[in-house]
Amino acid sequence: MYEQIKYEVDGPSAVITLNRPDALNALTGIMIEELKHALAAAEKDESVVGIILTGAGRGFCAGMDMNALDATASGGGSSAAVAQKKMDADPGDKSMGPDFEVAFTYIMSIRKPIIVAVNGACAGLGMSIALLCDMRFACENTRFITAFSQRGLIAEHGQSWILPRIVGPARALDLLWSSRRLSAEEAKDFGLVERIFPDDELLDQTKAYIQGLADTSAPVSMMVMKQQVYRHMNMNLGEAMQDSNKLMAESLQRGDFKEGVRSFMEKRSPGFKRIEVN
Repeated sequence: MYEQIKYEVDGPSAVITLNRPDALNALTGIMIEELKHALAAAEKDESVVGIILTGAGRGFCAGMDMNALDATASGGGSSAAVAQKKMDADPGDKSMGPDFEVAFTYIMSIRKPIIVAVNGACAGLGMSIALLCDMRFACENTRFITAFSQRGLIAEHGQSWILPRIVGPARALDLLWSSRRLSAEEAKDFGLVERIFPDDELLDQTKAYIQGLADTSAPVSMMVMKQQVYRHMNMNLGEAMQDSNKLMAESLQRGDFKEGVRSFMEKRSPGFKRIEVN
């Protein structure tokens, strides 16, 4: 089905791999269509608790393919190949509102955890996609670069909104203005990366993290928490507190709450309900 990505389900993890290693997984229109379709498939699969996004070869994603950028700069439109590759996919929760329906912001409304296993270079639009995912795990040789200023562009694809929220405005401006390479260690110091692993352990350790979630955490609770975090970033404190009170009252009525208490009392692993997405 896919030409430029790979998709596989391994236990509770759906692994989506950008698969143009000779081009450092630079994004094309076709790859973007396929990525959206695969994310929708993972979201709908009840066996999947979490989604992993990674890259084939020695890097995660070098940004948008320069040939595509050259065509855009020359006034070229979408290619016939991209038009033919349009896939029926509509991932994400529309109840999150219009803020999460612009370009790649739909990633933030997907109902399951998405972790990027950043296995090397992560630049431009590739970095934007990584930032819009929920967590970033990195290998030791990972390098992040915003790249836009070096192409005569501005902070695109949500970076002006999400990057300051992760690292603060001054650090965000430094990274955007200078387009300097940010190492995995410095990225972790900034809070941009949550975990660093040796190159050959990155994917397995990311799968292990999702397995831990599958073993102990209620998928519906994780879904609601993700919605809370992203929606509440656009709310005042009082409004967010009122929303949380409503959501807490709803959670107390779910079977998952009863199962969570019962499993604790019985000293056993919980059997929480998986998410059903139509």
